[in-house]
Amino acid sequence: MTLRRSQLSDASSIAAISIEVWIVTYLKQGVSAFFADYALSEFTKAKTQALICDPTQFILVSENRDGIDGFMRISSASKAPVDGCSEMEISTLYVQPRHHGKGIGKRLLNAALQYARDKEAKSVWLTTNAENTPAIAFYLSQGFDQVGETHFCIHEEAYLNNVYLYLLT
Repeated sequence: MTLRRSQLSDASSIAAISIEVWIVTYLKQGVSAFFADYALSEFTKAKTQALICDPTQFILVSENRDGIDGFMRISSASKAPVDGCSEMEISTLYVQPRHHGKGIGKRLLNAALQYARDKEAKSVWLTTNAENTPAIAFYLSQGFDQVGETHFCIHEEAYLNNVYLYLLT
């Protein structure tokens, strides 16, 4: 397993992993057109390429001998939905479900925290769905504290998310 900075040629792999992880994590009872349309329009090669080229985004991929099995994206200009957070957000940390438990998420998270330290951020923050028990347990075990709530919106629908903060200083 190797961690490396993403390249434009990784965009389709990152988009595919995003669809896989998002659907497996959030659509437990079936895939409706509402959510399928969202996933297919949001997680595209073109949007991923734009993120890779954006200087406010830093994306690392985890790569095994067969390809990418996870990635993390940290955004350096994100306004937190609660007070007391820096502008350094862990926007995405996705690992293919079949690779959970192998330490990939922890390595990606540690790389994100190191990146934030190198940029002299005082903290990093992230959000996760309030019903995503495995992710919540993971972030709490890594030293994050819940500091508030927000909502993730798709069109007019809103879904409760928790806001977590990790102090770097």
